[in-house]
Amino acid sequence: MRTEVITVRTGDRPVVRDITAEAAEFVRSEGDGLLHVFVPHATAGIAIIETGAGSDDDLLTAIDELLPAQDKWRHRHGSKGHGRDHVLPAWIPPYASLPVIDGRIALGTWQSVCLVDTNGDNPTRQVRFSFLPG
Repeated sequence: MRTEVITVRTGDRPVVRDITAEAAEFVRSEGDGLLHVFVPHATAGIAIIETGAGSDDDLLTAIDELLPAQDKWRHRHGSKGHGRDHVLPAWIPPYASLPVIDGRIALGTWQSVCLVDTNGDNPTRQVRFSFLPG
């Protein structure tokens, strides 16, 4: 297995950050196998969604509706509503496994690999790419 960690700047507010290009570059010289994408953080996740046509903003809106940033959460350290950030990975897991065929991620036409980060308290994230040859 080959693995690499990249650093992604997410900033100080909720974001859906497309990391497809970074993932594609990681597997570019590989053959067939599996790409595993993992975020080693308790407040971020990986989503496979369409970006650029409003779906990324729709996802953030849905998160706000499902998990509002309010003081109702028992987990209270950090900024207001930070407890919801710790619940996020139960809905948007911190990992995804994707098929790679001849060095290309086998995504659908409009699919992108995205880092979802609602935690503005941590402006940078680590993402681990791991490739398991077929």
